[in-house]
Amino acid sequence: MSIETVENSVPAMPNPLNAKRRDLVLRITVPFLAIIVLIAIWAIYVKVSGVPPYILPSPLAVAGALVSDWGTLSPALWVTTKITFMSLALALIGGVGFAIFLVQSRWIEIAFYPLAVILQVTPIVAISPLILIYAPSTQVALLICAFLVAFFPILSNMVQGLKSVDHNLINLFELYGASRWQTLLYLKLPAAQPYFMTGLRIGGGLALIAAVVAEFAAGSAGAGSGLAFRLLEAQYRMNIPRLFAALFMLSMLGVAIFAITSFISWLSLHRWHESSLKREN
Repeated sequence: MSIETVENSVPAMPNPLNAKRRDLVLRITVPFLAIIVLIAIWAIYVKVSGVPPYILPSPLAVAGALVSDWGTLSPALWVTTKITFMSLALALIGGVGFAIFLVQSRWIEIAFYPLAVILQVTPIVAISPLILIYAPSTQVALLICAFLVAFFPILSNMVQGLKSVDHNLINLFELYGASRWQTLLYLKLPAAQPYFMTGLRIGGGLALIAAVVAEFAAGSAGAGSGLAFRLLEAQYRMNIPRLFAALFMLSMLGVAIFAITSFISWLSLHRWHESSLKREN
C-alpha cells in the first residue's frame, strides 16, 4: 500500500472553530424560529377566532402600539432600567462585602446570617409601605426594594463559594505564611468566582422583578414613573395593545440583563472553569 493511499484513507479531523460557529448559529437560529412560529400561531388564532383587540390584540397591533407609543414608553423603560441596574450594583457591593464579613468567623455568621434570611423571606410587598414612609423619595424607596430582593442570592452564593475552597490549598497558604487578606485575595475570591457569577445571573433577573413589583406597591405615577405604571395605566384605559407593548419591553429588558450577565460569566470562566469548558471526549 502506497503512502498516498494511507493518507487518503485517514479521516479528516473536524475543525473545532467550525463546530463552535455551527453551535453558535444553532443557539441563535433555533430560539428565533421558535419565537416566529409562536407569533404566527398567535396571529392566526386572532384572525380566525375574531377575538376583539381589547381582549387579545394581534401581533401587528402590538407592534403598532410599540411604535406609536414609543415616546411614552421609552422614558418609562429608562426609569425601570436605571433602577434595576443601580439596585443590582448595590446588591453586588453589599452582597460581596457582607459575605466576606460573614466568613471571617463562625460566630459572625451565626449572629448575622439569619438577619439576611429574614429580609429575604419577608415579602417585599409587605415591607414596601414602611420603606415608602421612611425613604426620602419614591425613587429611593424603589431602589431599596429592588436591592433587598437582589441582595440575598448574591450573598448566599458568595458565602457558599468562599466556604467551598479546598482545605488543602488553605493549609498550603498558611504553610507559606500568607496573611488572612492574602488568602482571601489570591485564593478564596478567585475560587468563589463561579458561585459569584451564578448569584449575578440570578440577582439580575430578580432586580428587574423587584423594581416592577415595588413600583406596583408604591403606586408611583407621573413623568418619572417606570414601565409598571404604564402597564397599570394601559389596563385602566383598556389599551391592551400598549399593555402588551410594555410587557414586551420588560421581557426584552430581562433578556438583555440575562445576556449581559451570562456574557460576563463566560468572559470570567471560559478559560479555566469546568462549567464553561467543552468536554473533549
